[in-house]
Amino acid sequence: MNGFLEGLKNGRDYFLSIVTQMKLIDVIDILAVAFLLYQVYRFVRDRRAGKLAAGVVFLLILALVAEVVGLKAVGFLMQNIFQVGLLALVVVFQPELRSGLEKLGGEPLKGLKAINEIKDGSGSKNTMIKELCEAASDLSASKTGALIVIERTTKLGDVIKSGIVVNADVSSFLLKNIFFNKAPLHDGAVVIRDGRIHAAGCFLPLSTNEAIIKDLGTRHRAGIGMSENSDAVVVIVSEENGMISVAEDGQLRRGFNYSTLRRTLESILTPETAKNGGGKSGKRSKRKQTKENKDEGAA
Repeated sequence: MNGFLEGLKNGRDYFLSIVTQMKLIDVIDILAVAFLLYQVYRFVRDRRAGKLAAGVVFLLILALVAEVVGLKAVGFLMQNIFQVGLLALVVVFQPELRSGLEKLGGEPLKGLKAINEIKDGSGSKNTMIKELCEAASDLSASKTGALIVIERTTKLGDVIKSGIVVNADVSSFLLKNIFFNKAPLHDGAVVIRDGRIHAAGCFLPLSTNEAIIKDLGTRHRAGIGMSENSDAVVVIVSEENGMISVAEDGQLRRGFNYSTLRRTLESILTPETAKNGGGKSGKRSKRKQTKENKDEGAA
């Protein structure tokens, strides 16, 4: 018992000696590492990489146990595994690493882009949103499938190359003509860049998220996949039931109409305008949208 208490006292003294010797830069260093680890956890938590990361952690623990206990054979095996492990991790986690780095690189650009948008005004973007919402509403009424990608900071050049360059102003009539079920480009996606319809008939990467509900078709999986691999906002109109959905950051929200879709796109694409137009009416609109979409949930 005395030995146990002595051990606790020694541990406490050691901990206090470390704390008393810490400087401000040490605290900042610890907080930075904690923040990075938390972001990594958030990133892999809802992705396939979560199970792979759990396997890597298990191997690390096994290697540590082998080192402490003295399991030479297991230690030798773990040592050789980790020698090629970094290369294997890059290959296995390639989609997740690409998505994470794209979003990491896009965050600083969002602030710069927001400054430019404030200087240039958001009138053209509001007009684009209005035309897009009118087209989505009409396509929904006629149960015509549509897939519209709004490019943000992550450039979608590889996606645009898979389609046909249009380079036209956003018009509800043009969007409805593109997605008319007899039109040659109706099966692909439209990419909107800088407030203009840049390309049509584009092919998008399908999501590999196993948590997506089973009644979603290829169009919705492509929209979710595009939002997983970039910071783009994707508007989807179902061909089966005419439901309007929005995919952002790998999440799908469903059950929009013209009004709720317009408010949502304005809040995402023109946050300054949405903030200035807030107040009580804005709060009522947000509550109304939440109520309308509550039963749909996120995929």
